[in-house]
Amino acid sequence: MSDEMLVKNGSPTLAGIKTGNLFSCPCTDRVQTMADLRRLNKALVPKGLRVLPLRYSADRVLIYLYRPNRLAKDLSRKEALDLLRRAGYRARNESQCVVELIQRLNDIGSEFPHEIGLFLSYPPEDVRGFIAHSSNRSVGCKLVGTWRVYGDTEQAKKTFDQYRKCTESYCRQWSDGIPLTRLAVTA
Repeated sequence: MSDEMLVKNGSPTLAGIKTGNLFSCPCTDRVQTMADLRRLNKALVPKGLRVLPLRYSADRVLIYLYRPNRLAKDLSRKEALDLLRRAGYRARNESQCVVELIQRLNDIGSEFPHEIGLFLSYPPEDVRGFIAHSSNRSVGCKLVGTWRVYGDTEQAKKTFDQYRKCTESYCRQWSDGIPLTRLAVTA
């Protein structure tokens, strides 16, 4: 996995304006992928970031770039805690929640864990709406962007625009030769 892929798919998290980004990338060699992730974590952990493989398939890996301190704050909110408890999470801290999320993603017989939005800075009210309308996602949905919005559309539009501008800026800076270690802010 390249630094460029991380910039293209995780700029808002690298910039410190989002808790986490989730993306899939090619994986033909698990050993090499793990070496890439170790290299990235060596550079990013001092900046308050982590990069984890959440799930492997035949030729792809699902990657989670996140800020553990920010995730701890997000998951400690009452509405997020309630959603996690209703989803059956037993974990008490963000690290344990990530481990439980990984287990759920890799449990072949279970449904995709829609609470994953809580790990990506999605508003709890929108995660709740998405879960509540699992049989028909368009019911009650007011806007579709980075996520499906069931609550505050004006704030969501501002956030979507902020993420888009950040990604454009970071990709431009990357193309101009700014390394990942300088793009990743300490937060």
